[in-house]
Amino acid sequence: MRKNTVDIITLGCSKNLVDSERLIRQLELNGYRVTHDSDNPQGEIVVVNTCGFIADAQEESVNMILELCQAKEEGRIRKLYVMGCLSQRFMKELGKEIPQVDGYYGKFNWTELVSDLGKVYHEDHQYERRLTTPKHYAYLKISEGCDRHCAYCAIPIITGRHQSRPMESIIAEVEHLVSTGVREFQIIAQELTYYGLDLYGEQRICELVERISDIKGVKWIRLHYAYPMNFPWDLLRVIRERKNVCKYLDIALQHVSTKVLAQMQRHVNKEETYALVERIRKEVPGICLRTTLMVGFPGEGDEEFNELKEFVRWARFDRMGAFAYSEEQGTPAQKKYSDDVPDEVKQQRLDEIMDIQQGISAEIQAEKVGKILNVIIDRTEGEYYVGRTEYDSPDVDPEVLIPISEGALRRGAFYKVEITDSDDFDIYGKVVKSKSK
Repeated sequence: MRKNTVDIITLGCSKNLVDSERLIRQLELNGYRVTHDSDNPQGEIVVVNTCGFIADAQEESVNMILELCQAKEEGRIRKLYVMGCLSQRFMKELGKEIPQVDGYYGKFNWTELVSDLGKVYHEDHQYERRLTTPKHYAYLKISEGCDRHCAYCAIPIITGRHQSRPMESIIAEVEHLVSTGVREFQIIAQELTYYGLDLYGEQRICELVERISDIKGVKWIRLHYAYPMNFPWDLLRVIRERKNVCKYLDIALQHVSTKVLAQMQRHVNKEETYALVERIRKEVPGICLRTTLMVGFPGEGDEEFNELKEFVRWARFDRMGAFAYSEEQGTPAQKKYSDDVPDEVKQQRLDEIMDIQQGISAEIQAEKVGKILNVIIDRTEGEYYVGRTEYDSPDVDPEVLIPISEGALRRGAFYKVEITDSDDFDIYGKVVKSKSK
């Protein structure tokens, strides 16, 4: 056990990661040594930042807490604290079922953890973070919460209503991060196209992205988690015209059947969904579209699932994730519908739709062979440098593999890379020349 050391373990999404990075900075300002996601936590204090989005994530979080409770009982750690989405949603239940935890905190009051340790929370450093990502990129959280109230989703229950961060504080954070060497920003939110409505009375995502784009040193900006209803069309102009805004958009569509979309409370229909994809691709030629789909929502029969398969084949998404419906306590779907699609059918549909996407992905990646793309280097792994193009977001998208035999490449630098081969997801290449230092 290392005294004055804190191990922080982050589960769930990149929005949780930003919270962990802010906590790390506060702890370091108070003199702690902090490690992140250690395989073998050895600090006297461990903090678990939990996910509570779906059943699988909840189970992973609970299992991690129980494992660390065992470590505490064995004397390998002294104090255990839990924060994040799971404890925000089930704080009373967790406190009753797992009393060995020294303190539970929600998604927003984790700042109290610092004072409960007898330390000072530094308000003047509240948006500073110690990055856990490679130093050349960072996630930039521009809001919390969601006002959409999709029937299946527990996020509004966990996070509450949408709250935009003031634009000036976001700009100040970007300027600070650029001064430390960050060149690439993944803009994240539960729903980024809603940005500004609560503070300014109108959608201001376009202005925000343009202002970030204007900051010297920002090389790539990538947009995550847009919503199809009331999409701000001017954002397509920004993506098209700004050279440092990646031709990339992550927009979760969930389904295409009008019947299923209505029951999901998505407020769009099949025709509007097709038209949305068509218009995005027309206004931003070459854009990389990433989406997330759901199978097995209550009432999804063979007809509705066939509509979804047809849509996936038509849309040919560059990147696509999918998951099976999980009934979540307190959601409109849980209250209103019976979870009537058997688990084995959900899994069969999930496998089938991902098989379709795997074939599409393989074809899209093969089309890149022979092209020269700008690639940023993230790390080395085995016999390869691992990098990404502007069409690849960290952790969730395919990567570019360049043999180490190509010569010394620098992490965080951009290179012109000729694509020489591909598989279902990743591509392989050789350096043509350096793009920038």
